[in-house]
Amino acid sequence: MPATTRVLLIDDDTELCELLAAYLTGEGFAVHTVHDGASGLAALREQSPDIVVLDVMMPRLNGLDVLRELRRDSQVPVIMLTARGDDIDRIVGLELGADDYVPKPCTPRELVARLRAILRRVAPDNARSQSEPLRSGAVELQAEKRIATWNGTPLTLTSTEFNLLEVLLRQCGRVVDKHELCERALGRSLERYDRSIDVHISNLRQKLGALADGRSPIQTVRGVGYLYVVDN
Repeated sequence: MPATTRVLLIDDDTELCELLAAYLTGEGFAVHTVHDGASGLAALREQSPDIVVLDVMMPRLNGLDVLRELRRDSQVPVIMLTARGDDIDRIVGLELGADDYVPKPCTPRELVARLRAILRRVAPDNARSQSEPLRSGAVELQAEKRIATWNGTPLTLTSTEFNLLEVLLRQCGRVVDKHELCERALGRSLERYDRSIDVHISNLRQKLGALADGRSPIQTVRGVGYLYVVDN
């Protein structure tokens, strides 16, 4: 991981911030910490981080409000820190465009693993840079440039939505199970009762157009996973 990878850590727990910042710095990250949502939005504009770690429960602006505002004009990867067992905050955060979440209390090692998993999937890949664009019907995806379009119009996708679309297009016409989608899009195993992939797919469907028959190009195969419909 390059030493210049910039992490913006937004959490009102100053002791936790100090602990995480020290550990992340030791792992080669450049860390900037702030302790409320309003300061977080200001730092986002000033610091241009590579990834954001965002707590949900904060004064002034909570993490969900920050994420909602952030997603108006930025697709920077975001990992939410949520209370363990609080499924509502997790789902709302994912619906608003968070890439992943880590339940609190979390260990610094666990957070680093999630950060690296997300960052690996947004980094340039020399093996992919020589590949042809992926196409099916109206959609086209250029993996090396991380650009996706629908009928030539750019799609505004989070890093995880882009990763999911790429995985589905590379196996267009085949069912991809949720475990594989989680491993390849988020870089982690699918946990029991984990609805992250379902929420990300729902968000992605809303950003894509429809097929000629009105269906979504991403079809659910109940109990298994998802399939991107071949549309030539």
